[in-house]
Amino acid sequence: MAGSSSEMHSETGRAATWRARGTTQTHGLRTTLTLVIAIFCFFLVAVSAQHIGSYAVEQGVSKVAALIPGGIAAVAAGYVLLLAIRAAMKSAAARRHADVYEARALGAEASLASWKALSWSGALLVVTAGAWFMAVNDAAVSRTFFDLELIQSSAGKVIWAFGTNVTIFAVSAVLILVWSLLIAIARTLPGEAGRPLRYLATAYGDLFRGLPAIITIYLIGFGLPLTNLPILSDLGSTSYAIIALTLTYGAYTSEVYRAGIEGVHHSQVAAARSLGLSHTKTMRYVVVPLAVRNIIPPLMNNCISLQKDTALVAIIGTIDAFNQSKIIAANNFNLSAVTTVAILFIVITIPQARLVDKLIDRDRKRMRAGG
Repeated sequence: MAGSSSEMHSETGRAATWRARGTTQTHGLRTTLTLVIAIFCFFLVAVSAQHIGSYAVEQGVSKVAALIPGGIAAVAAGYVLLLAIRAAMKSAAARRHADVYEARALGAEASLASWKALSWSGALLVVTAGAWFMAVNDAAVSRTFFDLELIQSSAGKVIWAFGTNVTIFAVSAVLILVWSLLIAIARTLPGEAGRPLRYLATAYGDLFRGLPAIITIYLIGFGLPLTNLPILSDLGSTSYAIIALTLTYGAYTSEVYRAGIEGVHHSQVAAARSLGLSHTKTMRYVVVPLAVRNIIPPLMNNCISLQKDTALVAIIGTIDAFNQSKIIAANNFNLSAVTTVAILFIVITIPQARLVDKLIDRDRKRMRAGG
């Protein structure tokens, strides 16, 4: 018993010594600061929700609709406050605990809870600042960019014109995939016989990657009609836009293809050639399929950029969604129709971005598994 008592005193004394040396992190200062910030955030969100809700009711919004965003923000602020209180309680418990191992565990929990509370507090403050920005000066920002009545009345025209953007994107995407593959193959032709084509493909890529897309569209959209060339001078603005985007993005996409082709291990090419396949058949049946599988994520990123750049065709007079929204904005002295265009682009690009993330994650898991 005496030995057991001695060991307990020794362990307690060792724990006290370790704590005195600072080996047990209780994060007291940070949790206290977090609690202060969370309290400030809670009251700021509550006051902001009340004022903004009252203003919305004055503008004719129903009380229920006006209270919903404020209620959600208040619940989130309350959750942050609970996290901060929990962090402070864990930190206080860590300071009082005699067992150094338990104290360390409590300190780690306090640290995690405080960081979560700080993170959520920052997010809530940013959202609150955005809400105030939309409501200040008699809601000038809201009325300029988010006039619901104008958005509703002009949505049909904007969506119909957006079909032009989708058409340009769809046709250009197909042409780009084929054209850029040909350029990439030309860039990788072996030997002296392939040198002239390699030089031409390199010059093409350098030229159109150096030119801004808007300049290419302008030169083709207004230049080709002035040439009086058969067929080319009689095309519509949509066709000129497709040609310009195909030339521009063909240069970028060809580099993606080339990276994929050069990323195929040389042993694959050697094996195909040893089986008697020609260079053309090796590229067709072995190299290109392997390369395409590895470059799907960057190809999807190019598609996202292409979709957004279809708005540049407005410079040559194509009545796309952006040009249509500019006409509506000029007639109403309000930019809400342009906001509709922005929302349309966001709606179609976000799913593509998430698909890219999923493909990248799939490839990362496959590489880790040795596949």
